[in-house]
Amino acid sequence: MVSQSAQNLPVASESAPGTSPETTPSADVGLLDRPAEDNPWRVIVWNDPVNLMSYVTYVFRAHFHYSQDKARTLMMAVHQEGRATVFTGGREDAERHTSAMHGYGLWATFERDGG
Repeated sequence: MVSQSAQNLPVASESAPGTSPETTPSADVGLLDRPAEDNPWRVIVWNDPVNLMSYVTYVFRAHFHYSQDKARTLMMAVHQEGRATVFTGGREDAERHTSAMHGYGLWATFERDGG
C-alpha cells in the first residue's frame, strides 16, 4: 500500500544522467565528503618531563627548518601551555611529521584541524 505522502512525491525526469535537479550535489557537502586538501590536519607536540627545552627547540629547527625565534616560541608554548601545534597540512604529511617527532623522542599526535 502506498501512503498518501508517497503518492505526491515528484518523479525524476528522464533527462540525461546527472542533470536533473534531484541528482545535483548539495552545496552542504559534509567535512568527510570534501577532498583531503580541504581538510587540514595538525601535528601537536606535547610537554613531557624528559626532553630539555633546548633540545625541543633544536628538533623544531632541524626537522621543520623553523627560524630560531619560531622554534623557541613553539617550544615555550609546549613548555608553558602543555602543547603546541607545530604543523598544519595534509594527512600524510601530518602522519610523517608525527612519526618524525617520535623518532626524536618527543610526544606528538596528529588530528583533524577543526579550526
